[in-house]
Amino acid sequence: MSTTNNSGRHWFKSSFSRDSSNCVEIRHDADIVLIRDSKFDGAPAEQPTIPVAAVAWDSFLEAAAAGASTVATSDSPAIEHDVTTGDTILRSVDGTVLTYTPGEWDAFIAGARDGEFNRIAVPA
Repeated sequence: MSTTNNSGRHWFKSSFSRDSSNCVEIRHDADIVLIRDSKFDGAPAEQPTIPVAAVAWDSFLEAAAAGASTVATSDSPAIEHDVTTGDTILRSVDGTVLTYTPGEWDAFIAGARDGEFNRIAVPA
């Protein structure tokens, strides 16, 4: 069995992002889930992404939905909350940082709670 999402290998965002072009985007890719920030305005080849191991994805979503702060591991980024700005920061063990506004993160969390980012096992 391979694991994939209905979106295939395309980047997608929560339906709760609605008309916003600034959002948390993810892509399921074999044994990892990649996360990026749609606000990036540099060259596409230079866009930072943070991987989450497929085996850690559900735990990452649960911690995010609970509003928890976490520590980065080799399988999952740290989730940090800036109480001054309200921003949420994802920080990987390699130092890659993605910063999301409260609106962007809230839309992501709403989608996560609604099951939009679940991985679906399908026959290979």
